[in-house]
Amino acid sequence: MRADPWLGRRVLLTGHTGFKGTWLTHVLARKGAQVAGLSLDPPTDPSLFELAGRKGLAGDRRLDVRDLAGVTAALEADAPEVVLHLAAQPLVRHSYREPALTFATNVMGTLNVLEAVMSAPSVRAVLVVTTDKVYENDGQGRPFAEGDALGGHDPYSASKAAAELVTQSYRASFLAERGVLVASARAGNVIGGGDFARDRLLPDLIRAFESGEVTRIRNPKATRPFQHVLDPIFAYVTLAERLLAGDGSAAQAFNFGPAPSDVLEVHQVADRAVATWGAGARWTSDPGPHPAEAPALALDPTKAAATLGVRPIFGSLEAVERTVAFHRALREGASAEVLMESEISEADRRIASRNG
Repeated sequence: MRADPWLGRRVLLTGHTGFKGTWLTHVLARKGAQVAGLSLDPPTDPSLFELAGRKGLAGDRRLDVRDLAGVTAALEADAPEVVLHLAAQPLVRHSYREPALTFATNVMGTLNVLEAVMSAPSVRAVLVVTTDKVYENDGQGRPFAEGDALGGHDPYSASKAAAELVTQSYRASFLAERGVLVASARAGNVIGGGDFARDRLLPDLIRAFESGEVTRIRNPKATRPFQHVLDPIFAYVTLAERLLAGDGSAAQAFNFGPAPSDVLEVHQVADRAVATWGAGARWTSDPGPHPAEAPALALDPTKAAATLGVRPIFGSLEAVERTVAFHRALREGASAEVLMESEISEADRRIASRNG
């Protein structure tokens, strides 16, 4: 049997204490990677990072990516082969409350990571994770492709679009000539077990279900490319593998999301969550006023499928069911780590079955 290409790889993962960072750490640990984490403390209480332990972590640095000297020192000390940059201020509504922090973290934080890579001879590949919201959105619902114009009305979207421009600039101006391959990943709305963030649809719904309250949903007719957390996580791993293998065709931006035919309206997610939870769970609409958000968003994942062979593992409605079931199991005393291992094993099984 061929050894896993991640076996023994030295990885620096920023944002490792977050929801996606915890899942990515566990996936890489199963593959035998040596993951050093660089992040602030977990952003929520409870947090998946604390519930699931620190499996596979070779290092756990608590550091703000706005600290260039600290990030540079971490790369020098850890000598990673690949940097996976997930650290961010990830919430749209929070970006309205703290726009300066959002821009500083998402733009200058990304710049600092790339600047630190410039003086880290061990690094061969960098993956910068942004968002589906980097596109200039006219609200018409047309799936965005990677060549579409970048932009953003709210501070979060604008900051992530700017992070994409920073990434493009460093790739073209500095890192390509040093032999460092750089890609960016634009994932759809990620859902899954262990997300406890505020102002996100499913975590808000699940908290309300647990307390017997009724969630008020601000834009039930809005459409979003909801996907299970392991879909982008496995996509990031695949893309980073290609970069580490020296595949220049992977050194670009990629969309990762469900097929446009599987994009859901918010009320469909809420309805499926209610049906899965049962026991009197309900939601209602909230007419606002609310900060502006695009009414429609969809991604075109064609390039990722054609170039990387990446396709969705779980359907969008199944992702909702799995998320709710994960949290019900947690509430009933199940181990977060065991639940994660079960989900990852199922994703592995489906990928192996699809690949023959």
